[in-house]
Amino acid sequence: MGIISYIREEIQVVRERDPAIRSNMEVFLYPSFRVILKYRLAHKLYLKKHYFLARWISQRAARKTGIEIHPGATIGKGLFIDHGSGVIIGETAVIGNNVTLYQGVTLGGTGKEKGKRHPTLEDNVMVSAGAKILGSFTIGENSKIGAGSVVLEEVPPNCTVVGVPGRIVRMDNKKIPRSDLDQIHLPDPVLNDIRKLQQENIRLHSQLRRLIKNMRCIEKEGEADEDL
Repeated sequence: MGIISYIREEIQVVRERDPAIRSNMEVFLYPSFRVILKYRLAHKLYLKKHYFLARWISQRAARKTGIEIHPGATIGKGLFIDHGSGVIIGETAVIGNNVTLYQGVTLGGTGKEKGKRHPTLEDNVMVSAGAKILGSFTIGENSKIGAGSVVLEEVPPNCTVVGVPGRIVRMDNKKIPRSDLDQIHLPDPVLNDIRKLQQENIRLHSQLRRLIKNMRCIEKEGEADEDL
């Protein structure tokens, strides 16, 4: 693909997914557009083992855009990074086609692995703002990761994951039974657990009050027997 055709394709990706863009010229100011172009160049150099030059290009791009993409990462077509500040994509991360990342997303390692140590995101995955995906495993195609989630294990295709640590709350567009929540957007299993704990706390307090009441009644009956 020629550079002109590639730029046109990237312009189309940005315009399709960001309603704030009003013209093609605005796309050239977009951090995602600029950093992905720099990544493509750095990645080619990385594959040719020009590691220092590849890192030099990627680090300059990171300073200018706030988006850090290691030149060793493998990225398919149609990656869209919305806003992008704070996004980090590790060396062995693999990203499929038409993936969307929001600001503050990290595709990182755990610090304990060697070789493939960053996640793989299959086609059409969406990762919401502030989410962290840490480790060498796969996020299945068409899956969504909720804002602020921390994902530490494999996610099958067509799932929705939320929480810390991340838990699957929808699979194939159906709610997982243990997370029966009524939320406007993404379910919140952490809030659900808190509510269950609150209910259990109320139940235990009620039992304790009844127990104390019964003990006082027994004490009064014992005092009455002594008086007799």
